[in-house]
Amino acid sequence: MEECKMLKTYRILSLLTTYPNEEIYNFLPRVNSSLKEENLLNTETIVGIDVFVDFFAKKPLIFWQEFYVQLFDYSRSVSLYLFEHVHGDSKDRGQAMVDLIDLYKESGLQINQSELPDFLPVFLEFLSLQSPLKAREYLTEVIDIVGFIHRKLDEKENPYQHLLSAIINLSAKKPTEARIQQMVSNMPEISIDEAYEEKPVTFSSDNPCKTCKS
Repeated sequence: MEECKMLKTYRILSLLTTYPNEEIYNFLPRVNSSLKEENLLNTETIVGIDVFVDFFAKKPLIFWQEFYVQLFDYSRSVSLYLFEHVHGDSKDRGQAMVDLIDLYKESGLQINQSELPDFLPVFLEFLSLQSPLKAREYLTEVIDIVGFIHRKLDEKENPYQHLLSAIINLSAKKPTEARIQQMVSNMPEISIDEAYEEKPVTFSSDNPCKTCKS
C-alpha cells in the first residue's frame, strides 16, 4: 500500500493555531498558494484565511504573539485544549488523553512530553498524517468542540474564527447545535484569572483557626 502523504492543509492550520514564531510569521505570504495547491478548502474558506493572514502580516510578530497569549491563555471559553470543554479537570479527561496518545502512536506521531495530546494544533498535526477521508472522519470526533470555540470567536469578531471555520469545513459532518448550546451553558464567559482566582481565607466563630498564633 502506498504511504499516505502529509496533508498540507491540516499542517498549515496546525501551524497557524499554535504560538507564532518567526518561522510561522515568515510563512504567512505563502499560506494562500499552499492551500490552493492542495485544494481541500473552497474559495470562500480560503478568503477567510486570507483575512486572518492579512491581519497579522501587517503587524510585527510581537503583536501576534501578545494577541495569541491574551486570547487563548486568558479566555477559558476559547481554550485550544479540546477536552477541557467537555471533561474539565475530571478523571475522564485523563483517560481520554491516554486513548488519544495511543491513537497518535499507531499513526507514528510522537509528541513532546510538554505537549498535551488534546491541544488542537497537535490534533491537526495528527490529521495531517492521515488520508483525506480518514482525516475528515477523525475530525468529526471533536467537531462539536471546534464548533463551540468557533462560536465564541465569532461572537468576539476575532480573526481566529476563520481558522476554526476552515477546520469545520474539512469535517465529514458539521457541529451539532444542541451540543454547542450545552457547552455554552456549562462554560460561562469568564477569564482564566477569574476561574482560578483564590478566595481570601476567612475564619468565622464556628470554624476558628486553631493553629494560628495569637
